[in-house]
Amino acid sequence: MPAPARPPADPAPETADARAAARARVRDQPSVLTALRTPRLLTREVLAGLVVALALIPEAISFSIIAGVDPRVGLFSSFVMAVSIAFLGGRPAMITAATGAVALVIAPVARDYGMDYFIATVILAGVFQLVLGALGVAKLMRFIPRSVMVGFVNSLAILIFAAQLPHLVGVPWLVYPLVAAGLVIMVGVPRLTKAVPAPLIAIVVLTVVVVAAGWQVPTVGDEGELPESLPELFIPDVPLTWETFATIAPFALAMALVGLLESLMTAKLVDDITDTRSRKTREALGQGVANMLSGLFGGMGGCAMIGQTMINVKVSGARTRISTFLAGVFLLVLVVGLGDLVAIMPMAALVAVMIMVSVATFDWHSVRWSTLKRMPKSETTVMVATVVVVVATHNLAIGVIVGVLVAMVAFARRVAHFATVTRRVSLDEPVPTAHYRVDGELFFASSNDLTTQFEYADDPERVVIDMSGSHIWDASTVAALDAITTKYEHHGKRVVIEGLNEASSAMHARLAGQLGAGH
Repeated sequence: MPAPARPPADPAPETADARAAARARVRDQPSVLTALRTPRLLTREVLAGLVVALALIPEAISFSIIAGVDPRVGLFSSFVMAVSIAFLGGRPAMITAATGAVALVIAPVARDYGMDYFIATVILAGVFQLVLGALGVAKLMRFIPRSVMVGFVNSLAILIFAAQLPHLVGVPWLVYPLVAAGLVIMVGVPRLTKAVPAPLIAIVVLTVVVVAAGWQVPTVGDEGELPESLPELFIPDVPLTWETFATIAPFALAMALVGLLESLMTAKLVDDITDTRSRKTREALGQGVANMLSGLFGGMGGCAMIGQTMINVKVSGARTRISTFLAGVFLLVLVVGLGDLVAIMPMAALVAVMIMVSVATFDWHSVRWSTLKRMPKSETTVMVATVVVVVATHNLAIGVIVGVLVAMVAFARRVAHFATVTRRVSLDEPVPTAHYRVDGELFFASSNDLTTQFEYADDPERVVIDMSGSHIWDASTVAALDAITTKYEHHGKRVVIEGLNEASSAMHARLAGQLGAGH
């Protein structure tokens, strides 16, 4: 007698393994605890934080100048935001500090209303970000297509490079060989060792050479005065009235939107680079709290900095919150405790670092001829539009919004042609009938010319429209069907619409005859 067949093996272990692998991909790799227990990883995080801190100093000073405030405002803002976001943010290793995009948005407040209103605007922007984060604004990131993301990255690389040009024009000739030497160091050192970040080696070597040789070249100290004391609590002295709110709210909302968009886009980019996921809603909420804290300590607020984030993640290899936290701590120590030492660093060293960052950030694959030939023209158009608008406006948020709008229009044009109408006239039935079959997704774009595809005058008395191969998505399609029915009625003919799926039937039943179509 044959042995009974064995039941199939329980697939649970495989499922559990798959779930564990998925969780491993989502987890921060490595974790903070792992980095603290591993000297090699901890050294990498510490040195990465130091390099970022050095790169933050001239940036924070220049952004303060753009905003029309004292350089200390930008430096303190960068310290507070970097430290706070290290605990509150949803994307480990991402750097948040004072940024040019935010400075441009709120600069009119400092100029027209003074410092107290300026700080009140920063705090209110943080409140707006908390509200937007709680409402789930981070989920809108799913609607940003890849072509916009590529345009965002490429335009950012161009802006990073363009920001270095003022430091290369009208300067002593020694600046050029120093920048070239810095680039050579950063290209060559990683081939020998990755124990110490190449940008840090370049900064130290060039600083030592300049100081030892006594060369007179632009330094960090030339960018602006460094603070000599710790940040203090700052409560803005503004009247708590509706008039005050109406004055600062438009600037605060613009700052909140720009900051969130740039931060969430940067988080998505870091996700791709590190092959991990981040918590976007937590990041939005963290940005709000960080901006509020920045304002309360007299800072100008900010958002994620993609240039410094690329230094931290792509160039220095950092992966945890330790590097973000230490970037803020080192920044404060350097500008307050070691200000005289920092002031003598040549700007050529930092320019070389940022040029290297721009080269590493740019998606060179996207502009290769072989890629452009294969890529749909609409995708390339979206990327180019994003880059052009960002570079023209120097505002990443505007460029991304324009890119998304262009992508929406391109998508609508493509799918508008997916809906087809086929006609067949049957004279063998008891009542001669014209049969129409509509195939495709029907929404405002594809149903816009639906009314033009029927033979109203030539069709027999009975018309059947088969909708089994289509789906109604919006009121525009229902209005189009109403218009078709009305046109046939004007010719004394009867229309039967059949084959609607459940969702389409429910929408048609609810809206048909209520939209004024044909009247």
